[in-house]
Amino acid sequence: MPTVSDVTAHTGYWLRIVSNAVSQDFARKVADEGVTVAEWVFLRALHDADAMAPSVLAEKMGMTKGAISKLAERLLEKGLLSRTDNPGDKRAHSLSLTEAGRKKVPVLAALADENDAEYFGTLTAREREALDRTLKNLAARRGLMNTPVD
Repeated sequence: MPTVSDVTAHTGYWLRIVSNAVSQDFARKVADEGVTVAEWVFLRALHDADAMAPSVLAEKMGMTKGAISKLAERLLEKGLLSRTDNPGDKRAHSLSLTEAGRKKVPVLAALADENDAEYFGTLTAREREALDRTLKNLAARRGLMNTPVD
């Protein structure tokens, strides 16, 4: 019978345990604010811009135009996003945050900071820096540059 490694012997197992817990807790926190994690990421991407074409946002977030369109519709319904038609091109439009959206982003960012502190605040500054560097290095080596939205 071949030797079979234990699941706990894999780095991915431990990474998944931590990642799932961090992500699920954050999802619950932003849900209390009436948005999903994907919507938070979308709002944050628009926060530093006056307005942005959906195609530019899709490129920035590493998502398809269809996924961006679905997220935009939900945020339009929630009053956190506005759409402005391009007078020079009837098919083109840009997306921007409404005043309610601009007020929501700092609240959600504080929840992200709080969630990070809960999970990684027990690390020393040196440990956290090493963890960040290692994860960024692995993501770069694997070409994992799309914004996680789940």
